[in-house]
Amino acid sequence: MIRIAMVRNFVAMVVLSIASIGLSGCDFWPPALQTQIEQLRSELQMVTMEKTQLENQLASYSKMKDDLQTQVDDLTRANRDKSTMINSLQNSLSAAQGRLLKSARAATAKANAVKSSAKVKQPAPVKKKAPAKVKR
Repeated sequence: MIRIAMVRNFVAMVVLSIASIGLSGCDFWPPALQTQIEQLRSELQMVTMEKTQLENQLASYSKMKDDLQTQVDDLTRANRDKSTMINSLQNSLSAAQGRLLKSARAATAKANAVKSSAKVKQPAPVKKKAPAKVKR
């Protein structure tokens, strides 16, 4: 019985030792694995720096896009205002040309009325004889 108790204690101690080693982990890293880990860390740092640079560029481009969009909106608004102004001026020009045409017709009609009332029969002009041609 003592032997069975000793075997049980030994087995329990081995199980506890294995469990404690398994839970605590092993601190030994082979040199090749350490080199690979360092490479991955340096690549991670490089990728992180590139990501930061790209995010900065993206922010810069987004700001430029917003500025350009603001300019486009301002120019579109100005274009709309100018188009409205042009249409208004064209309508005013058409109206002014219509008034000018009406006033020109009225002036022409008045002038014709004045001429027709002022017409007096004039005697027919006397025809003069053409000088005779000299033959040589």
